[in-house]
Amino acid sequence: MTQTKGTLYKGREGMWSWVGHRITGVGIFFFLLVHVLDTSLVRVSPEAYDAVIGAYKNPIMILGEIGLVGAIVFHAFNGIRVILVDFWKQGTRYHKQMLWIVLALWFVTMAAFTVRHLMLFLDGWGGF
Repeated sequence: MTQTKGTLYKGREGMWSWVGHRITGVGIFFFLLVHVLDTSLVRVSPEAYDAVIGAYKNPIMILGEIGLVGAIVFHAFNGIRVILVDFWKQGTRYHKQMLWIVLALWFVTMAAFTVRHLMLFLDGWGGF
């Protein structure tokens, strides 16, 4: 009799989709938490609110904003894929193809957003 030492889940499209969905969900949650807290400062101290908002206006935050939008877009598109897998009879058969569609849509959306966002940023900074 052969003894098995357990299995190691090798991870395919479904696992990476699951991991990406959880990571983006947690990231979006923490962003929303910070957003609610910094927005609530306006009721406590408008000066503190202005200081916090002023701290966000730097080149590093542009990358953070692009990352946030990337997380939201992936989470949204992948959420639609998850709904289709759960409620469409053929969903499990096509889950891999749907993930590739999600990634293609994410890439196109993010490319367009990133170009537009950087154009607005560079225009606001006098063209750098």
